[in-house]
Parts: sequence; structure tokens; C-alpha cells
Amino acid sequence: MTTQRKILITSALPYANGPIHLGHLVEYIQTDIWARFQKMRGHECYYVCADDAHGTPIMLRARQDGISPEQLIADVSRDHQADFSDFFIDFDNYHSTHSDENRDLSQSIYRTLRDDGHISTRTISQAYDPEANMFLPDRFIKGTCPKCGVEDQYGDNCEACGATYDTTDLKDPYSVVSGATPIKKDTEHYFFKLADFETMLKEWTTSGHVQSEIANKLKEWFDSGLRDWDISRDAPYWGFEIPDTTDKFFYVWLDAPIGYMASFKNLCDKTDLNFDEFWKSEGTELYHFIGKDIAYFHTLFWPAVLQGAGYRTPTNVFCHGFLTVDGAKMSKSRGTFIKARTYLDNLKPEYLRYYYAAKLSSGVDDIDLNLEDFQQRVNTDLVGKFVNIASRVASFIKKNNNGQLSSTLPAPELHQKMIDAGEQIAQHFENRKYSQATREIMALADKANEYIADKEPWAKNKQEGKEQEVHDICTQGINMFRILCIYLKPVLPEVIKQAEAFLNCGELSWTDLNKPLLNHSINKFKPLMQRVEKEALDKIVESSKEDIKTAPQKALSNKHSNVKNEPIADEIEFDDFAKIDLRIARIVKAEHVEKADKLLQLTLDIGDETRNVFAGIKSAYKPEDLEGKLTVMVANLKPRKMRFGMSEGMVLAAGPGGKDLWILNPDEGAKPGMKVK
Repeated sequence: MTTQRKILITSALPYANGPIHLGHLVEYIQTDIWARFQKMRGHECYYVCADDAHGTPIMLRARQDGISPEQLIADVSRDHQADFSDFFIDFDNYHSTHSDENRDLSQSIYRTLRDDGHISTRTISQAYDPEANMFLPDRFIKGTCPKCGVEDQYGDNCEACGATYDTTDLKDPYSVVSGATPIKKDTEHYFFKLADFETMLKEWTTSGHVQSEIANKLKEWFDSGLRDWDISRDAPYWGFEIPDTTDKFFYVWLDAPIGYMASFKNLCDKTDLNFDEFWKSEGTELYHFIGKDIAYFHTLFWPAVLQGAGYRTPTNVFCHGFLTVDGAKMSKSRGTFIKARTYLDNLKPEYLRYYYAAKLSSGVDDIDLNLEDFQQRVNTDLVGKFVNIASRVASFIKKNNNGQLSSTLPAPELHQKMIDAGEQIAQHFENRKYSQATREIMALADKANEYIADKEPWAKNKQEGKEQEVHDICTQGINMFRILCIYLKPVLPEVIKQAEAFLNCGELSWTDLNKPLLNHSINKFKPLMQRVEKEALDKIVESSKEDIKTAPQKALSNKHSNVKNEPIADEIEFDDFAKIDLRIARIVKAEHVEKADKLLQLTLDIGDETRNVFAGIKSAYKPEDLEGKLTVMVANLKPRKMRFGMSEGMVLAAGPGGKDLWILNPDEGAKPGMKVK
């Protein structure tokens, strides 16, 4: 028996601003399997999480929905927890970062860092939306990454190359709130002096606490120098006030990871657990499961904050890759941006748990959900191999022996071989090499099915004098099935719960491997899983498709009219250009937009419907001069929510800017809705 360990596990906190989707579930399923495995091995293990409930996006979403932020985060938390529960994600505690525990811990940690000299203040120029009259959080500014040049990246980090930077470094920035170009405005901010911990971090990141891929990436950040981290935001902001200030708030990324501690503190307050034993002692183990896109925060800022505040650093931070579907980024238009609830409405959650397990390794590579492969793998492995073992032999035990197993295993060497594989499978689970674990488990399932096929109990059952042999063969089959149940229990918790009821054996743990069921009564076998049908997958895809008649990108304007010799953008294929759907539109109504310097609001008739579009052409046109005119619009551009309303397309305009800006003006013979080719 291995020595009992004390383990605390967390997953990254889902943001309280939207539903859980299949991309999120890669992490929570990966973590849940690991936590369940540790508990099966007899360790004292706790898995906690919480909703990340602060930040400007939540404030603006609540305002848009006409509810309080508290109501929004309560509603989202309820939905999140329902999705997690139905996917059998078994948290020992699920909390919120908008909690008393998190406020107390965040302020206490801040005061300790400040009093020890790790916090500085200085006046900075920050992005400000002149139309929305607010400082813009990093995620509400988009533009071109200053490191790799990929467009449409957030203001704090690039999802393409993983770089982090100041929002002022972003190229061609624009406000997600109003579409306006941000201006710079001075404000005093608070900074965490990350460089104070450079020596500690270099040692920590090269001592096995992060994966080698992440350690190599961190070397680049060390080489470029550790910069102070801006931990404050200006009002209005939804979050915790910084102590001894009236208009400064903790940046969400400061109090979000502290939410791990707060959730565990909440669990401790409800039980007899000792908080300090897990957060101040190296005698326990602390693990974070996160996506590779937030590695910088969890492997530099977070351990430095913990160290500076007098807490222990993580035992390990495990990063995983992203999810693609059918080899491409999840897409709403193709129906592959699949919400957890959409999946649950059509298929069993454990099909996905198994498929992810069969794909996951200990590295940070992306995994692909190939829907055809998903169907085939589930049907082959779970239904055709695993469940098939019990279904082939259970009926003979029930009919011939009243559900009583034999006292003999006719192939003890095969049984022992399956038991002996347990330590290697356990090592794979421990090292998060789930794909190798499932591969070996299914190889054992193959051996079990080969044994049954070779012995043909259904044929022997028709022969006189073979009753005991059939009894023994089927008992062997049931015991092989039971071993596989133990190995698959972290992955398929509900199916194995049903199998435990069938086996009448209580809750299975890893220590039960060496205890065969002999002279034991089992219950009637009921089908544990059904085949995945293509119709169910088609329904999921269709239900996930969203209407793509959207989109407010900014209308063509004078944004770059004074920039000379700007490099030509990357080449596109003709097929890319052909996707643009240009339509003739009649301007039914044009009006000024209050508090907008550049925008006019246009109501456009495109034949069978009207569209609302905000166009940056106010400098060149009076509203009354536009009404009744024909123009051309991009009709299949995704709509975008702006401060002033939803913009549902783009009007084409050209010119150097200012008064010299012209919308396209088709001949009067054109009809609204007519396609432009």
C-alpha cells in the first residue's frame, strides 16, 4: 500500500460571463479524472474551483441585461454548476471569487506585499475610450500583436504566440465597447514588482514544477526581463477596492487565482480541514490544471505573489492545449462551437469523458475532437469491447446459476496478467498520460473478449456435462470485467456505479484488484451503454449553428489615411474573398448617434429585411442627405454589440477621410437585396 498523500487540486476558474462549452471541458474532465484516480488510490484529496466573477465584461453584461452584477454571476454560477454536475465533474467545493473569503485574502495578501515593499505606484498613460468615457480593460481593446503581428488579439496577451504586453504596445487598437480608437489618458496605478522574485522564479520554474515546454517558454520571458505587473484598475470596475483607496480596484487577474485559496477556505470553514496545512506547509501537495494560454500568470505572477505573501508555491502547474473540432478552431457557423448543455441534450457525458481521456497526454499539445472518430471510438471501445464482456456472459450466470458466481477461475494466469497491468496503468494516470492508460485498458479488454470468444460459453451451454465449465468461464469473464471497471472508474464514474450495482460489490477502489469475486451473487445485467448514432451528432452540430448575419466591424474610414507606405496585408485566396456577400441596400433612415463623434445610425432595406448599421461617415454626410440613397453593404459580416446598439453589417465607403469620404452609390436601376458581383 502506498503512503497516503494530502493533495489539493484546482482547475482554472470559468468566467462568469457565459456558458460552459466543450473546449472548457477538456480541462475539467482532465482534472476530475486525476482527482478521482487519487481518491481511488486511497489518498486524501480535495478538488476545488469557483466562478471568476469580477471584471469590466461582467459589469457591462449586467448593465446590458438590466440586472445587477450579483444577479448575473448567481445565474451563471447556477448554470455552470449544473453543466459540471451533469458531466460528473465532482468538486469538493465550488465557490465564487465574489466572496467574503476572497475579499479578505486578496486584501491581506496585498497588504503584506505592500508592507514588504513589493508594490509600487506610478502615473501611467492608459487606454481610454473617448466615446464610452471609461478606461478600457485589456480585454476590451483589440488590435495587432506587437510581437508576432497576428491581428484581432486582446490588449494584454496574444492567443497566437502567448506573448504578454502593455495595451499601449498593441498595434492598430480599437475599443470593443464603441469601436473608437482609444486615446491615452494619465492615471495612477499600482504595480507588483515581479522582478523582486526573479531568482526564486528561475529556480522554481527549472525544478520540475512546470512542464518542459512551459519551462522553455519561460526562459524567453526571463531573457526579455521581468516587468512590473499592473494590478489595479480605475472606476468604474466590478471587483474589490484596493485598501486605502476610493477609486482603485484589484485587477481581476490578481484576485482570480486567490479564488483557489478562497474556495478551499470556504471548504475548511464547513469542515475540520486546516487551511494553513495546505497553503503554508510543504508537507502537502498543491496542483493547478490550466490552459497553456494562461501559463504566464500561473507560473510567474502567481508563485511570486504566494512567495511574497508568505504562502507555499504550487507543487506543479499542469498546462494543457486547446480543443479543435474536426481539425479546425471551434466555429459557430459550422456548428462546432458546442455548448456543454447542447451536448448533454443529445449524448451521454461519459462518451466525451472517455474520448478526451483517449486523446490527452501530459503535454501541452492541442487535441482534436473528430466527430467521426468520436463515434467510432466510443462504439468500438466502450460498447464493442468493454461493456460487451459483461453482456456476453452475465445471462448464463443468471439463468444457469441463479446469479451465483463459481468458486474457480479457470485461467488464473490471465486474471493475474490483468491485475499486474494495474501499476503501469496507475502510473499513466498519475503522469496524466491518459491516452496511454486507455490504450492499455482496451488492450486488456481485447484479451478478455478473445478469451470468451475462444471458450464459446454459448456453444458449450448447449452441450451436456459442460455446465460447470460454462459457469467457470463466465465467472472468469465477470472478474475480468470487474478489473476493467476499476481501471476505468476515474473516466466513467456513472457507468461504473451502475456496473458496481450489477456486480453487487460495493464501491470499487484500486485495492480491490487482488480480491476476485468467487462464490458471490451478482444482479441482473442491464445494458450500460448504447451505440452513438450519427443522427445524434448531426443534431448537436445543427443545434450549435448560429445565424451569421451579423457584424459590426468599423466602416471603412480615414483611420489610416495619413499613414504612408503601410505594408500590404498577407495574401488571401480567391475563396476567402468570395465569402463576402455584398448586397444593394437602400438607406431608409439616417440619424445622428448621441455622444458619437464619427458615427451615423443607418436603417438599411436589403429586400426582404432591414438592417441596423453604425457607419463612421459622419464627417462626410448629413443624415438628411443620405435617406433614400442606394449603397452597398457587406451583408454576411457578423453583428457586433456596440455601446449604442447592435450593428448588423458594414456599409462600404472609400476616400482619404474627413469630408472626402464617399459611400458606394449604385445606379437607381438596382434593387435592394440584389447581390453585387
